[in-house]
Order: sequence, then C-alpha cells, then structure tokens
Amino acid sequence: MAQLKSQRHFFEIPPEIAYFNCAYNAPLLVESAKVLVEGALSKCQPWQRKPNEFFDDAEQFRKLAARALGGNAECYAVIPSASYGTSTVARIFEEKLGRSDEIIVLEKAFPSEYLPWQRLSQVTGAQLVVVQAPKDFNWTQAVLDCLTSQTKLVAIPNCHWTNGARFDLLAISEATHSLGACLSLELTQSLGALPLDIERVRPDFMVAAGYKWLLFPYGLSLFYADPRWHGERPLEETWLSREGADVFERPLDYAASYQAGARRFEMGQKSIPSLLPGGLVALWQLGDWGVTNIADTLEAINDRIAYVLEERGWTPVPKQHRSPHLLGALSKRGVSEDFVGKLAEQNIFVSYRGGSLRIAPHLHINEQDLERFLRVLSDS
Repeated sequence: MAQLKSQRHFFEIPPEIAYFNCAYNAPLLVESAKVLVEGALSKCQPWQRKPNEFFDDAEQFRKLAARALGGNAECYAVIPSASYGTSTVARIFEEKLGRSDEIIVLEKAFPSEYLPWQRLSQVTGAQLVVVQAPKDFNWTQAVLDCLTSQTKLVAIPNCHWTNGARFDLLAISEATHSLGACLSLELTQSLGALPLDIERVRPDFMVAAGYKWLLFPYGLSLFYADPRWHGERPLEETWLSREGADVFERPLDYAASYQAGARRFEMGQKSIPSLLPGGLVALWQLGDWGVTNIADTLEAINDRIAYVLEERGWTPVPKQHRSPHLLGALSKRGVSEDFVGKLAEQNIFVSYRGGSLRIAPHLHINEQDLERFLRVLSDS
C-alpha cells in the first residue's frame, strides 16, 4: 500500500497545535461538522422530514461501513456507545452460559470492556478469567495460554488501549473457534486505523465507539454481528427495528418480526439527523483513504518517534508487538502526568495511560508537528 501525505486540510487544527492524542478523542472532519450543524438545524422545520428519512441514513451507514472496514453490510448496526454494544452481546450470552463456562477478558481492560462481562459472570455463574499483562507485550500468547475446553466467550480488543500492544486476532480466532467458543472484539482503539480481515478472522461480534479512530461525532458508534447471531434478542425493543416500521400509519400493528440482518440490534432513534450524517462523511472519507494506507502512514510517524524515545532511554512496545497507529512507551524514571502537562503547555498533546506514555497521531500530522515533538523529546 501507500503512505499518504498530511491530510490536515480535512481537519480544523491550528498550525501551532501538534495533536498526537487521537486515542483520547479524534478531531472531527470539517465536512462532518458542516453536515452535523445542518442536521441539527433541520429540526427547526420538522414538517420537512419524510418517513423514509428515519431509515435512509442508517442504510447508508451499513453500506459505507462495509466499504471502509470490510465485511457484509447486513451485519452492521447503529449504536450509541461501545458499552451499549458490549452489553448487547452480554445480554445474548445470559441465556447461554453456566457455572462450568469461562469468559476471557484482559487485565487493565478499559471499563466498558470489563464491566459488562463482570455482570455477565455474576448473572450466569460463569468464571471470569483475567489474562495477566505479559511483561514481553505478547498478549497473543497470553490469551492463547488461557484458553481451555471450558472457554465459551473471548472478549478482547485488537490492541491494548494503554500502549497499543497488538493481538494476532487470526491466531486467537482460530484457537477460539476450534473450541466452539465465540469471539467478541472491542475495537474502539483500532477500527478505522488498523486493518482487520473480517473474512479471515470471522469475529462473532465487533463493537467500536465512534469518536476515536472512526472520526464519528459523540453519541454514534458501530456494532457488527456475524449472520449466525442475527436471530438473537436485542438489548432494546425499538419499533424502528421491526418489520413494517416504515409505514408510519400502522405503528399499532406491533409487528412480531424484526427487520433483516443486524438491524434488530440498533438503538431507537437510530437515524438522528444531528449525528448520523457526520458518521457517514467519516466512513466515506475513511474508505477513500483506505485503512491500510492510514495504518502505513501512521506507522512511519510512530517509528520515527519510537527511535528517538529509545535514544532517550525510553522503552517503546517492541516493533513485533506494536500497533502501527498507537505507540506506548515506558520510562525507567516513570512517566508523570506532569510530563504530559508540560508537553501540553507547548501545544503538543499526548496521553498518559496505565503507566505508559501513549502517542496516537492521525493523518492531520505534518512534518512541522513531528519535528517539534521529536525536538522536545530529544531535549527531555
């Protein structure tokens, strides 16, 4: 694939700002902001909105998600948050797990990647198996070592949110499915910036909050369910996901059947004109850039940063276990929040998570940003 030139013109970022913090909150595309404002103002004239508009944007969302991210458009659904998606999966498994079963989760998982599974364990009696953080950053082997014949659900990300340490999802998927277990992926910190071969990995479910690497506005997220799960009970019973919902004159028919595909898992009020149009713009742009091209571009940026960090005595996640878009690094001196604050005073923005400096650029980064950051790191 190809590395892309800086795409800063798609974002509204002042020249003095060097923003390496997309794992915290990605900047909105300029065009997304424009259509979001237009969508919000459209509520001033509700008589202009036709019944089909309650569905059209969600259908376009599915198509653009498949174009940008892969997989079958019928498997995508519109949700409001990652926790909503994870709770949807947990609700499905409430009726499928028992005391002899095991749920695999990670040590230091983000709360929305842990709390729904903790509740599921409490409700079903299934054991919550916590994979301990490996000192060598090899999460793949750590997960594989925890799989047993009792494993029924493996709930993991594509990379660890604190430092970008990457998982080999193909190896984990093959091992998980060989046991007859299910794979639920929480991809908030990777989807849109780290390629995923859905056809080979074959996840049972995928969940991603949208406001990070998908470049969505707040309140819009993404859910994916393999066709084998399309007959399961959703988290909420919204009339918009039932057959015949597009006939507004007959809402009291109380249709028993759900719409096809993953639509049954969608939130109520899914076609929100003040949210979905911004997501559609983002998905279209991600598809045009190409996720592989995004990853290659960000990898080149992070490799340069990792080299300087190593020269200054830091320990980045080793290259063989590192995600291209998200770079974590430890320091023998420790990483203080004060260090991150001092960078912010110079308009250089990064994060501190789980004891690690976390660096997360996107395509808005230009050579000026990178040189400023490297110069500060060299002097630190």
